[in-house]
Amino acid sequence: MPLSVSVVMISRNEEGAVASVIRDIRAAVPDCEVVLVDSSTDSTAELAEAAGARVIRQLPPRGYGPAMGTALRAARNEVVITLDCDGTYPAAAIPALARLVEEGWDLVNASRLWSRPAAMPMANYLANALFAQTARVLHGLPVTDVHSGMRAYRRTKLQELGFDENGPALPVELLVLAARRGWRIAEVPIPYFERTGTTTLHRFSSTVWTFRRLLRLLRVGQRARRSRFQKLALEITSR
Repeated sequence: MPLSVSVVMISRNEEGAVASVIRDIRAAVPDCEVVLVDSSTDSTAELAEAAGARVIRQLPPRGYGPAMGTALRAARNEVVITLDCDGTYPAAAIPALARLVEEGWDLVNASRLWSRPAAMPMANYLANALFAQTARVLHGLPVTDVHSGMRAYRRTKLQELGFDENGPALPVELLVLAARRGWRIAEVPIPYFERTGTTTLHRFSSTVWTFRRLLRLLRVGQRARRSRFQKLALEITSR
């Protein structure tokens, strides 16, 4: 029996992309739950609701971590897929990620960085490569993308993880903490597309928090076990 799917996203002023992203999600997984935690001053929330999403308003904005923490806790189904709502990630990959959770993986990391994506500026690519290398050295986790905004989680495992949602770079903590707690983790490649709209990423604070989380998690659990990690090939080329 296939597991039910929740797709969760966060947004701040993404009115140019949100409706088309939700349409792409529905095309890939027609009966999934779509949850959006929104902190916008534009019409993002209204467009998302009209497209069929369950919208949770978070005003005033509390930042990336608290918004994503709220979205993850709001998911009702057993497979929880995170996605950015700016059009950069392929909604067409959702069924494949969900199937891997059905097959027994606890977390599936959809990596943008098996090769350098043309849509990613060189500075961002180099920084993400450094973050991944640091995770390998400090935690024994052989991933290529610790900041991916597209992942599949098993909800019952996620509820037990005990992550700290305060501050930026939450995807780093979710991945590394899961590995140090012995989760079965797979990584698959995905295409990465040009974003719609203006980025809200604060590069300096995100970098500081990335290293802060990587260092702090050294105190938790134990180094990742290679036997609990596998890279898998997927053929996903479209949105």
